[in-house]
Amino acid sequence: MFLREIKPGPCLSTFVRLYRIIDFEFPHTAPIPPKAYTPRPEQCIQFFPTPTQFDYPDSGVKNIIPKNAFLIGQHTVINKRTVFQKFLSVQVVFQPGALFHLLGIPLNELTNQLIEAEDIMGSDIERVNDELYHAHSHLQMILIIEQFLSAKFNQIKIHRRPIDHVFEHMLLHPGQGTIDWYANHACICQRQFDRKFKAYVGISPKAYYRIIRFDQAYRMKNYAPHQSWFNIAISCGYQDYQHLSKDYQDFTGYTPVAFFAMDAPERLLGSEEVY
Repeated sequence: MFLREIKPGPCLSTFVRLYRIIDFEFPHTAPIPPKAYTPRPEQCIQFFPTPTQFDYPDSGVKNIIPKNAFLIGQHTVINKRTVFQKFLSVQVVFQPGALFHLLGIPLNELTNQLIEAEDIMGSDIERVNDELYHAHSHLQMILIIEQFLSAKFNQIKIHRRPIDHVFEHMLLHPGQGTIDWYANHACICQRQFDRKFKAYVGISPKAYYRIIRFDQAYRMKNYAPHQSWFNIAISCGYQDYQHLSKDYQDFTGYTPVAFFAMDAPERLLGSEEVY
């Protein structure tokens, strides 16, 4: 099993937060449970050299299998992903706002959506996915992705504005400012800040902050499963456990305890659910 989050090279760090390589091979006899994929503060392109099935249980959307890669907008709902015996995926998690600059379309059009990347970004997607499948190492996969993205970003002119720095600060230092504070540091009024935030990220600043805090709690519990839910809630800026529980039920449909008890594919391989 290989699961790693890798930082981009210096030339792409303005646009890319990280690369996430997921490379699993399961025993033949083991039934593989679907992975309940929680909302997280991410806008991505994800390549699938091997098949993966997506289901959205609450909306009734089932059995979506990518052709090569998906553009994944900001999610506020859970989806379930079913993998097969061999699972290989390379995910590019963009800095907030970078995917908006790359695609040139408002990201609220991608909220809670999976879009075939080839339909928007062209036939290069199929070539990259094929190169990833035949790559000899995970390092080579990263080099393939970086060459592709460097060429794409070099074709466009991006003028970073104060709001871009606000996005990153909000993600890296959650809870250190109010929405008014962020709007002031973006040098725009709150109404305009809300409008631009939805276009650049896909959802409102308030909703984005809720997902940042929820994701922080989700990951903390997975990394430290013996830590109490109360301590996790307080550590992540919740008023109490009930406040955390409400977010869990809003974003997953389950209580924290019930969701944590669900099976996950990586647990079959002796690992905690850390992505």
